[in-house]
Amino acid sequence: MTQDAPRRIVLLGSTGSIGTQALDIVRRHPDRFRVVALGAGGGNVGALAAQALELGVEVVGVARASAAQDLQLAFYAEAARRGYATGAFAVPKIVAGPAAMTELAGWPADLVLNGVVGSLGLAPTLAALRAGATLALANKESLVAGGPLVRAALRRPDQIVPVDSEHSALAQCLRGGRAAEVRRLVLTASGGPFRGRGRAALADVTVAQALAHPTWDMGPVVTLNSATLVNKSLEVIEAHELFGTPYDDIAVVVHPQSVVHSMVEFADGSTLAQASPPDMRLPIALALGWPDRVPDAAAAVDWTAAHTWEFAPLDDAAFPAVRLAMAAGREGRCRPAIYNAANEECVAAFTAGRLPFLGIVDTIERTLSQAPDLAEPSTVGDVLAAEAWARNRANEIIAGK
Repeated sequence: MTQDAPRRIVLLGSTGSIGTQALDIVRRHPDRFRVVALGAGGGNVGALAAQALELGVEVVGVARASAAQDLQLAFYAEAARRGYATGAFAVPKIVAGPAAMTELAGWPADLVLNGVVGSLGLAPTLAALRAGATLALANKESLVAGGPLVRAALRRPDQIVPVDSEHSALAQCLRGGRAAEVRRLVLTASGGPFRGRGRAALADVTVAQALAHPTWDMGPVVTLNSATLVNKSLEVIEAHELFGTPYDDIAVVVHPQSVVHSMVEFADGSTLAQASPPDMRLPIALALGWPDRVPDAAAAVDWTAAHTWEFAPLDDAAFPAVRLAMAAGREGRCRPAIYNAANEECVAAFTAGRLPFLGIVDTIERTLSQAPDLAEPSTVGDVLAAEAWARNRANEIIAGK
C-alpha cells in the first residue's frame, strides 16, 4: 500500500476480541496505521485507559455514562503505573453515554472498525458511512437489523469492508471473477460444539458446554450464537446485504476444521475458496489495509504437513436457525431485526437458566410467527420499535405468557 501517512483509524469495541486483535495488527505496523479514537462499553476502563495512553489517541468513548469518572481515574492510575510525572501526559477527550460510539464513528478518520457487539452497532455504522470513512464491519447486526438503512447511507459501493472471516473470504474470492459470472456464495460453518448431534441430544445442553467452541476463541455472545447456528444465520443475511446475492443463491456447508472460510461458485462450474488457519487477525488486517494485504498478518497453511478437510451438509432438523433466517430475510419488513433482537433476549435467558438450549431458536420462531405487519424500515426509530416489540414478545414467550 502506497500512502504518505498512516491510515487514521477509529476503533469501536477496542477491549473486546476483535478490538484487541486489531490493536495487535496496528502495533506491528505503525507505519501503516494510526489509531485516533477508541471506544468500548465501559466494563474494563483499565484496559481502555492503557490502550489510549499507549497509542496517544485523540478521543476515548464509553457507552456507559457512569463509567466516565472511572475512566478518568483509570487514566491517572495507568499514568502512575507507567511512571509519568504529574502533568507529563495528555489525557484524551472523553465522551460517554449511549451516543458515544456514534460520535466516535463520525470522528475525522480514514477508516472506522466497528467491533461493537449487537444491534447497538447500527447507529455507529450509519455515522461512519455518512462521514465518508471506509467502514471495516465486524458488527453483522448492523446489516441484519438495518440493511435498508445501511444501503441508503452508502457513499460509494466499496465503502464497507467485511471483517467476519466468512465475508472476508467471499470478498477475496469475488476478485476472481465478474459479478455476472457468480452462481452462488457458499458460507462454511464449523458446526459449533454440537456438530453431529440430533435435536434430541441437544435438550439438556448447559451454558458451559455451549461456550466450549472447538475452533474459534470468541466472546460469549458470538460463541453461544455459534452453538445454535444463529451466528451463521446472521452471516447469511449479512452476505445478502453485502454482496446483493439472492437468498436462493447462498448456501451453508459444515466444515469442522474452519480452514476454508467460504467459497464462491462460478457459472462455469469452478469454485474459488479462501483458506487459512483460524486466526481473526488475517481478516482484520485485510480490512484495515483494504484493498491491499498486510504482510504476515497471520500464519499460512503449512503445506508441508498432511491435512484432511471435511465438508458436510447442514442438518436443518437439528439446527433450523439458518432456514428461519433466510425466510425472515426474504420477507424483509423488519423481520431480520426481529429475529436478531429475539435471539439476544433468548441468549440472555439461556445464560441465566430461564430457557433451555433448544428454546432459543424455538422462541425466535414463535416470535417471528407472531410479528406484526411492518413496512421496510426507513429510520433507526423503525428498527428500534421492531426490536422493542421482539424483545418484549420473546420475553413473554420465555415466561410462558
